[in-house]
Amino acid sequence: MTDTGKTARAGLPERPSLDGLEEKWARRWQEEGTYAFDRSKERSDVYAIDTPPPTVSGELHMGHVFSYTHTDTIARFQRMRGKTVFYPMGWDDNGLPTERRVQNVYGVRCDPALPYEPGWQPPATAPKPPVPISRLNFVELCERLTAEDEQAFEALWRRLGLSVDWSMTYTTIGDTARAISQRAFLQNLARDEAYTAEAPTLWDVGFQTAVAQAELEDRERPGAFHRLRFHGPDGPVEVDTTRPELLAACVALVCHPTDDRYAALVGRTVRSPFFDVEVPVHAHAMAAPDKGTGIAMVCTFGDLTDVIWWRDLQLNTRVVIGRDGRFVAERPPGVPQVAYEGFAGLTVPAARREIVRLLQESGDLVGEPRPVTHPVKFYENGDAPLEIVTSRQWFIRNGGRDQHLREQLLAQGRALRWIPQHMAHRYEHWVNGLTGDWLISRQRFFGVPIPVWYRLDDAGEPDYQQLLIPDDSSLPVDPSSDCPPGFEPGQRDVPGGFTADPDVMDTWATSSLTPQIVTGWSVDEDLHRRTYPMDLRPQGQEIIRTWLFSSVVRAHLSTGTLPWHTAVLSGWILDPDRKKMSKSKGNVVTPMGLLEQSGSDAVRYWAANGRPGTDLAFDPAQIKVGRRLATKLLNASKFALGLGAADALRRPVTAELDRAVLARLAAVTGEVTAALDAYQHTDALQAAEGFFWTFCDDYIELVKDRAYGHGPAADSARAALAAGLSVQLRLFAPFLPYVTEEVWSWWRYGSVHTSTWPTTYELTRVAPEGDADLLDLAGEALRQIRRAKSDRKLSMKAEVPLAEALGPAAMLDRLARIEGDLKAAGKIGKLDRLPDRTPELVIACAF
Repeated sequence: MTDTGKTARAGLPERPSLDGLEEKWARRWQEEGTYAFDRSKERSDVYAIDTPPPTVSGELHMGHVFSYTHTDTIARFQRMRGKTVFYPMGWDDNGLPTERRVQNVYGVRCDPALPYEPGWQPPATAPKPPVPISRLNFVELCERLTAEDEQAFEALWRRLGLSVDWSMTYTTIGDTARAISQRAFLQNLARDEAYTAEAPTLWDVGFQTAVAQAELEDRERPGAFHRLRFHGPDGPVEVDTTRPELLAACVALVCHPTDDRYAALVGRTVRSPFFDVEVPVHAHAMAAPDKGTGIAMVCTFGDLTDVIWWRDLQLNTRVVIGRDGRFVAERPPGVPQVAYEGFAGLTVPAARREIVRLLQESGDLVGEPRPVTHPVKFYENGDAPLEIVTSRQWFIRNGGRDQHLREQLLAQGRALRWIPQHMAHRYEHWVNGLTGDWLISRQRFFGVPIPVWYRLDDAGEPDYQQLLIPDDSSLPVDPSSDCPPGFEPGQRDVPGGFTADPDVMDTWATSSLTPQIVTGWSVDEDLHRRTYPMDLRPQGQEIIRTWLFSSVVRAHLSTGTLPWHTAVLSGWILDPDRKKMSKSKGNVVTPMGLLEQSGSDAVRYWAANGRPGTDLAFDPAQIKVGRRLATKLLNASKFALGLGAADALRRPVTAELDRAVLARLAAVTGEVTAALDAYQHTDALQAAEGFFWTFCDDYIELVKDRAYGHGPAADSARAALAAGLSVQLRLFAPFLPYVTEEVWSWWRYGSVHTSTWPTTYELTRVAPEGDADLLDLAGEALRQIRRAKSDRKLSMKAEVPLAEALGPAAMLDRLARIEGDLKAAGKIGKLDRLPDRTPELVIACAF
């Protein structure tokens, strides 16, 4: 026995257990730098992952565990393939979700008009109503809470076993991320890809901020069609609308150019009911002749179609709804003061009730309102229907109004490798459906500031054509407290001085730059050169239109390239009722308890059974299967090593059955490798797991008697056990990192996770010309013998004085090659081989 063998056998635990492996190995990996990125490697040797930074606004849930496990599986596989894996972790801590959480936890609200109070602390219990605090005090609370959440997130990720280099974390509100975000924005501005404009904007009245097209979601809400009677030159004109409260904002009626019913009205005017305002009638191809009465009311602004009509037809503007969601105090131009004054200050529902009452009294409401359920646009994080208000905002060009740029972005999407491929259609559908440029400014507080100031004229009004830009060396800047070059603090907000842009960037405007942030673009060019463009973007399918598309836009505008080569899209986690898990539905399962109770490997096994782009139901029973697999791996490994497998690791494999099992494992290794190369981790796990149970239930049982012996035949069995165990530990390592590392440490040096990925050649070199089908034949014969004992309620150790094998002569000849192992495993005294016409092997036992 070699020294290595003695050490391995002496080091085997008496009772191997999964308990405590997470603490043991997570600490060891960190101490030894097992997953540290080696930045001395050139780009061709690096595999770079643009890891999604989770939103820091509460707890992680099983959906996070699901998708991040998939990414970690890829990272571990690529590391074992010889790549230096660049696998950083970030925290998406700015934006509305964080602000909402801070408001709820501390019972505060931000009032930018208030002065900063150094050292201010929130009450021990969140007060109601919320306490108003300054912007800087509010930002300090955001930073405090996100720091606490990030510690909890990192603890969970470490427990799960993510092979992240924890020295390379970042936050989307950190100095580096802010500097890169502002620098990229200023470069967009210099190339005329970013611009500011006063325009109709989707507006969330609760959050008091503009919302981008990508952040919209339709929610079914009850409403009603109201038929209003306009007064035309040749008689009444009836119009259906679900928003009668916007009658004062009506600037036109539109019909389809081919609709003969209204052809005589086009180019003429009608008068609106109650307000008696003259409005023109236009033809437009987007009008639907089969919807309602076929003629529509254009208001500024009821929905996005109104905006298109307003822009295409160059209509007037009559604004009635303000940023607070109430009717404005000042009457719209052309609307009689007496008619409008009763609406000033009303909420939208109140104004709707009031106009319906007035129209009923005047007789201009035709019939009763007709109930309807229809989709209403909401901000994805909001609680109230969106309104459209006119405001000054910042935009980045994204192909919404530029067909040439749109075609370029479509071409980038086609150049990207999509896993699964059908997800590419979602990207194309989104790009083809864009109606405007990307609105990136938000009227919020905890975010990356828009890095510009404006000159003030002699009247103190901002000149939006005279932008004041910071020096690159000063980034990141906060225009609300920093001064533009050449100005003094005393010139802030005074005529002839300057004023800061008050807005922050949308969180996606920063997240769209994660490939640039993590690779050190503009701040660490050496790292950037070694890691960019990146290899992989893993992410959720629901944010193709936001994160993935916006990242493609920023990279394309900057370098004309994709930011990564492959995108792997994850599915959703469903509850047992097949409903998507979400915090809003209250059906999420938090993972830490499961990780502690069942073990991280078991939870990772469950996650790995979900395919890319496919939803997976949360199933505790599947986690139990994973724990059973990990436990079996411990026990089977101890048994094989206890037979002296480590002693024979490099000895020749000569026995037929030993060569057969390694030949089959060689094929499985190729299958697992090909699946992981194709990002099909579920197929890889199933192939490895299927072979493992055959290895344990059939092969070990067949050869253990021989392995206990001495001589070349015993050495062959032990050598095959060693080679089989070594390869299988490495095949399972990306999925079950803790148990594989534990077993590896019993008999091999170093970490299994930095060892070489197994190859088919590695096995065929040890066991050339192996007949894999012999393993199947031996397994089938052994199962029949076991079944015969079980049918007679005998112990599996019961002797079989005589067994007869019936089947085709060629099959029986092959059986003879493994007869010794079969007889030993089945406790068979004599085995007669009887050629027969039966096409399959039949074993008859005599007791």
